Amino acid sequence: MIDNHEAKLAPLKNFILPGGTPKAAAFHLARTVCRRAERAVVTLSRNEKINPAVIHYLNRLSDLLFVLARAVNAQARRPDVTW
Repeated sequence: MIDNHEAKLAPLKNFILPGGTPKAAAFHLARTVCRRAERAVVTLSRNEKINPAVIHYLNRLSDLLFVLARAVNAQARRPDVTW
């Protein structure tokens, strides 16, 4: 799914700031929550046995949410906000 959406987007050359359409902003917000969960699981894994697939899944999910935010902005003809 990431590859499919990313193939339709302009290549990244700059850092992207969150924002754009309300839907894109929601995807960016979801991504920050996902990244927070990933960091919490990594911290937990220092003391508890964690299935490594959980960390991998959260990382890929945050990638997907980022691409979806860019895709919905592109569909709405809203440019990425670059840093």
